[in-house]
Amino acid sequence: MNENLFTLFATPTILNQPATIPIILSPMLLIPTSKYLINNRLITIQHSLTQLTLKQMMINHNTKGQTWSLMLVSLITFITMTNLLGLLPHSFTPTTQLSMNLAMAIPLWAGTVITGLRFKTKNSLAHLLPQGTPTLLIPMLVMIETTSLLIQPVALAVRLTANITAGHLLMHLVGNAMLALLTINLPIALLTSMLLMLLTTLEIAVALIQAYVFTLLVSLYLHNNT
Repeated sequence: MNENLFTLFATPTILNQPATIPIILSPMLLIPTSKYLINNRLITIQHSLTQLTLKQMMINHNTKGQTWSLMLVSLITFITMTNLLGLLPHSFTPTTQLSMNLAMAIPLWAGTVITGLRFKTKNSLAHLLPQGTPTLLIPMLVMIETTSLLIQPVALAVRLTANITAGHLLMHLVGNAMLALLTINLPIALLTSMLLMLLTTLEIAVALIQAYVFTLLVSLYLHNNT
């Protein structure tokens, strides 16, 4: 019980070397693939979910935006698998690391901004100054809009990090409380175990929702710039 509360977020090591890269790559190895002409049920369900998600994200995009479809599907698949695998006992969740999430958010955000500056330069710059702004307020509004634009990737990363970290901490606290109550009050320990199961179900939903929200916001940034 003297264990540091944040030990579960520490980066694991193998032979004193960070094991982050193998952990990040491992979810992709678990995605089922088929070498046969007729797919099994698992592959069929996977394709159906992929097509449904892609349809929801690409419905408002033009031709230029639809070129990002493979990137967005890969992104939501990676985040979903990483979040779900992080719920397994004695596992590590890379999406609890702010540096990891910033490494995903900043390049994607920068790509959408560069795309907008390349293909819709006037419209992209026009977002920095609302129409009908008084002359005296122009410098202040340009600074405010520029700051809000630069904060977007940070907000993406912090949102994902905070939601996944909060759920893991709550499950960790409830799990420790349940273990402590086993030798003190068995009925209360059973009620706590039921609460832990409910929290686990909630965390599965949060893992899926946060992956979708992260990808959807990137898709919205892309839509505004194409």
